Amino acid sequence: MATIYEVSKLAGVSLATVSRVMNNNANVSDRTRQKVTAAMQELGYRPNSIAQSLASNCSNSVGLLVSELQGPFYGPMMSGIENAFRSQGKHVIIAAGHSDAQREQQGIEFLISRNCDALILHVEAISDDYLITLSKDKIPFVLINRYIPELADRCITLNNQLGGYLASKHILEHGHKNIAYISGPLWKKDAQDRLAGHKQALTEYQLDFDEALFYQGNFMEDSGYQGFKQLYQSPKPFTALICANDEMATGAMAIARELAIQLPEQLSVIGFDNVFFTRHTYPKLSTINYPIHDMGRMAADWILANVYNKNTVPLQTLFEPTLVARQSVIAIK
Repeated sequence: MATIYEVSKLAGVSLATVSRVMNNNANVSDRTRQKVTAAMQELGYRPNSIAQSLASNCSNSVGLLVSELQGPFYGPMMSGIENAFRSQGKHVIIAAGHSDAQREQQGIEFLISRNCDALILHVEAISDDYLITLSKDKIPFVLINRYIPELADRCITLNNQLGGYLASKHILEHGHKNIAYISGPLWKKDAQDRLAGHKQALTEYQLDFDEALFYQGNFMEDSGYQGFKQLYQSPKPFTALICANDEMATGAMAIARELAIQLPEQLSVIGFDNVFFTRHTYPKLSTINYPIHDMGRMAADWILANVYNKNTVPLQTLFEPTLVARQSVIAIK
């Protein structure tokens, strides 16, 4: 196996110059960089990343902890993060926390053990106190979809209450007054905020929140299916259904068809997230756009600016949701 010494000899440069080329140091001329790269290719030299990280105290890797690796929501976020880092010669190591405090902590400790330069955390169950304590350690991190006042400058969040308000207002503007609601698990802050936005819109239209038309789901498609099944058995009729995410909305739409309910003529439905499949449901699902790809990209930009001192776009911590009106909501007849 070729060594860095052989690369240095073949390229006719010093060991320090070879090291600068491997670490993408700007203080190397294009001609010298080409010579070193050509020598590495000719010798089949592969840099030892562990040795590099020990020597430079930089592994060029970032740890990413997400709640789940499956489903349509996290893919765009991970893609935005990975693309941003790959363009800067950095790599991403991914772990999953499964919305469980112990697993989230284990995931964070694993990523730290991999000598990551920084962390991006999408965590839901772990305590604020743990994250505040972690912020006092040497490894920097940024949070997605989590707001902690003491860590405000490193929290990239969505205005979920506004999103919940926009979804409900869209239904109300179409004349619906008997409205069912399927929430996410209410121990999660985003589910709480979306429900608060729903209640805000009802109050604005001088309507009361009806517990009989409420079901607490878990953000999974099956809970939308089961939630609608239970709501439909309620003695109180409803003409519109608001779901706190798109997966639950599609589950609800599936059983509505099984019950021979015509959509949207007999039931208007709106979701939240604007994941890719909402453009392909029938009818196409009205929803709230959650710019999770952009938020992931911004988290990466935060790391690039604060850890790697790379020039990036202006940093933004609060993102605004927008209404995406399609065919699943119509005016009540």
